Amino acid sequence: MMQQAGVPNFFVSRYTGLPRGRDYERWREELCRCNFRVDIQPGAGDSIDCKMQGSLLGGIMMAVASGSSAEISRTHETLKDGYDGLSLVIATSGRILLRHEEQSMELSESQMALGDMSVLCGTRMSNDCEAKAIRIPRSLLLTICPRAEDRLWLVLGSQAPIRDAIARYHALAANIGPHTDVVGQHLMAQHMVDLVGLLLGTDADRTELANNRGHSAARLDLMRADVMANLGRGDLTIYSVARNAGLSPRNAQRIFEQTGTTFTEFLLEQRLLLVRKLLLDPLNRWRKVSDLAHSAGFPDVSYFNRVFRRRFGITPSDMRGA
Repeated sequence: MMQQAGVPNFFVSRYTGLPRGRDYERWREELCRCNFRVDIQPGAGDSIDCKMQGSLLGGIMMAVASGSSAEISRTHETLKDGYDGLSLVIATSGRILLRHEEQSMELSESQMALGDMSVLCGTRMSNDCEAKAIRIPRSLLLTICPRAEDRLWLVLGSQAPIRDAIARYHALAANIGPHTDVVGQHLMAQHMVDLVGLLLGTDADRTELANNRGHSAARLDLMRADVMANLGRGDLTIYSVARNAGLSPRNAQRIFEQTGTTFTEFLLEQRLLLVRKLLLDPLNRWRKVSDLAHSAGFPDVSYFNRVFRRRFGITPSDMRGA
């Protein structure tokens, strides 16, 4: 059944079985209808096999659905809630069948389409596929892309850099967004809306705004996350991080400098903070300081001791003793 992992705006659940009974009705009502504003039925055969994850950030829903049999849809019953948001559907694996009133279309891997949640529509999954969705209030998306409704139910994805940025930022925002403060959540939501606006296309002024505000910030968040995930790698450089972000090293460095720091300064600070955390963890009390330094990406212990003392005003050994 539904789990919230101690975070009120994050939930994940899986249901496998026939579409009837107490467990199904509870899952259908509490998760699908209340949180996702959809109904769910089998997509293949007569049973459901579907895992759903949702992260709510500043009015934006980041959702992930996976499984071998599910049709997730806006029905006559769910339309009574009056919600008229727009939803960007992303096929991340397998083929996804979309239904919009009397029309249907299929998305293959990495393709995207914008749906209208104020009409009868649905997403069908089968054969172990996965789809992501970004549910955005209509007025919020129209602010950055006034003609977004002209792009409904078209296959999107020709702009590979923006498409890839959306897919990567979805994963980042969905997983760490619910654990940030309210301001951070609203910023991540705005950055995602800006990225979707760039994908759909807008006028020159709004394109410049979305690039400077959302796209730049999203790329910075993604590069920072890349650094945090690879602190232990001694060969971590601006070149590898920029390449993963689809940027030149010069542009990547410029994005870091706009925040008042350089890539090198950010990397050093995060490595020092990691070693301090390891030193203060009782589980590491028997590990050598040099071992902890190496695990945080410091190959030169003398250099590590010098920068650690300059940063914290105390040697690593003294900090552990204290």
